[in-house]
Amino acid sequence: MSATTSTTPAPRTTSHAVGSSILRAIRLGGLRIGYEVRAYFRQGDTVFFTFLFPVVMLTIFSVSFSQASFGQTVDGDDVSAAWFYLPAMLAAGLLLSGVQNLAIDIALEKSDGTLKRLAGSPLPVVSYFIGKLGQSFVTGLAQAAVLLALGFTVFGVPLPEEPQNWLVFAWVFVLGVVTSAILGIALSAVPRSGKSATAVVIPITLVLQFISGVYLAFSNLPDWLQNFASVFPLKWMAQGMRSVFLPEELVILEPNESWELPGVALVLGLWLVVGLVLARLTFRWIRKDS
Repeated sequence: MSATTSTTPAPRTTSHAVGSSILRAIRLGGLRIGYEVRAYFRQGDTVFFTFLFPVVMLTIFSVSFSQASFGQTVDGDDVSAAWFYLPAMLAAGLLLSGVQNLAIDIALEKSDGTLKRLAGSPLPVVSYFIGKLGQSFVTGLAQAAVLLALGFTVFGVPLPEEPQNWLVFAWVFVLGVVTSAILGIALSAVPRSGKSATAVVIPITLVLQFISGVYLAFSNLPDWLQNFASVFPLKWMAQGMRSVFLPEELVILEPNESWELPGVALVLGLWLVVGLVLARLTFRWIRKDS
């Protein structure tokens, strides 16, 4: 009589450990989002120049050009300044919440040693970036809510009634804020120190706003400047937002008399990939020359 022995496969401890690590990183990332948002709203200058700046600019343009008409709808209603500038300020808010805010914030954290301390802590790297992305998303969403509420209640801007318009708003917002945040992380490697971060980053975002149809009507810019601005994501974010909030009659002001929503998705997607590559190549917890 022969005895048979059965072998039980060893538990996959490696897979279990990886799964636990991922869940832990996500959980800590969620906690990090709360910390980042609280820290953001404690910085008065940051709140003004990123969160409130589009709100202030929308108010200024709406009051300054209150007697001007920026076009007419089929029903003969004038397109007010507030109506015309609302989508532009929503797009600018995405840029400021992502690119400007994170580029300056991370450069300062790198300069004052915060990132070096975090690198030596148990906090996973993924959790840190979840916190930064989550901060941009939460503050950008809150900013959009303030802009929409201001436009609707104070300046009488009609909001879209069709669900498909709000779906377009949702994907343009999500893709725009994620792309802007990733580009902000990549741009944080450019300033030589935390003190120079503001001087380096703000002019870049300000120039982009002027050439991308935020403060000036995009159709009024020279063709060569329109072509140059079309390389960058802000022009496409603004165009996507205009497709949501402006009447269809104003599509004739676009370069190809079309909202070009597939182009919006394509360009933002390409910049997202470019930002991921640049962030991977350039991000360091401490500067090499420090």
